Amino acid sequence: MILEIDPHSEEPIYLQLRQQIIIGIAKGEVKPNEQLPTVRQIADELGMNAMTVSKGYQQLKEEGYLITDRRKGTLVAPLPVEKKGEKAAALTLLLAELSLSGTSEAEIKQLIDEILTSFRKGREQ
Repeated sequence: MILEIDPHSEEPIYLQLRQQIIIGIAKGEVKPNEQLPTVRQIADELGMNAMTVSKGYQQLKEEGYLITDRRKGTLVAPLPVEKKGEKAAALTLLLAELSLSGTSEAEIKQLIDEILTSFRKGREQ
């Protein structure tokens, strides 16, 4: 999985990291129980502060996407991930934003189908 961080984005770096790891898991780029690079390795590779990477990892752990093993380090949690919090609230907000941007219902459904298909393909490999 290749992480691409935009240091000029308004999105905090730790959230960019979080989002890319979640998408990588969904697409099968990283598999359940696969070991992730250490905080220090990612920070060095991307030229960022280790505390920023640690904050992203910590959030992913709290949400159930990652687990920590004393011997193996940080691992992708087994699937399915037990998502804590309101799934419907996050989806509602996203759909509201798309609707307000002028995206038609047909376009939204097509986007959803394309994205879900990419996730299924990644996990089948």
